[in-house]
Amino acid sequence: MSEGFGLVVRFTLRDRDAATAFDKLCAETLEGIKTQEPGTLTYVTHVPVNEPLIRVFYELYADRAAFEAHEAQPHTKRFLEEREQYLVGVDVTFLDATAGKVSA
Repeated sequence: MSEGFGLVVRFTLRDRDAATAFDKLCAETLEGIKTQEPGTLTYVTHVPVNEPLIRVFYELYADRAAFEAHEAQPHTKRFLEEREQYLVGVDVTFLDATAGKVSA
């Protein structure tokens, strides 16, 4: 478990229209993640209860190299460029895995 690398990202969206467009961008990006990133173990987007303009991502990678490979993908670069127009804020917390259970 010591090689796992993850992050939690909290996005604050401008308004409901921005949230709808952001969610579409996320869905498009996720298609590339599913098919082209074997080192991405978990990539889940969440809408917190009673916070319709917040999105929380939980991402878990096999290791730091897998995260760097994710960041270099064309679909990720597109997401990083286009997301800014929908946001008023972003907060990123990087995580080093120390213990836990990961499904095969």
